[in-house]
Amino acid sequence: MKPITARVAQTLLAAVLVAVGALIPAVASAAPSALSAAAQPACGDTASYTKKNLSELPREATDTVNLIKKGGPYPYPQDGTTFGNRENLLPKCAADYYKEFTVKTPGIGHRGAKRIVTGSASEFFYTADHYKSFVLVNVNA
Repeated sequence: MKPITARVAQTLLAAVLVAVGALIPAVASAAPSALSAAAQPACGDTASYTKKNLSELPREATDTVNLIKKGGPYPYPQDGTTFGNRENLLPKCAADYYKEFTVKTPGIGHRGAKRIVTGSASEFFYTADHYKSFVLVNVNA
């Protein structure tokens, strides 16, 4: 009787694996689009963002904002270029709506992870973790 039990168990296990395997692609393909559609606000809608005063950010962020307000010159060639918002964490706007600028990190010899991203309607966003999260910055405080 053991061979029959083992055969039945193998058949059931195979059926379960096939069923789970069929579900995974459907769940995986639906989840990211549903999440980003729900999480990404419309262009100009900044109500859901944590707000911080510029004075609460690292001093280097103030330096970067001052350079932006002056129109440069910027320390890195990427500064002032279009930020594509591929992470879909900022409001959904036209492709050329956002520009990115480096916030220097003392003690490192490269651009680091900190950025100010500006919007065409004078929004200022700050990220300390290379576009994984953003806060809306009040640059007048």
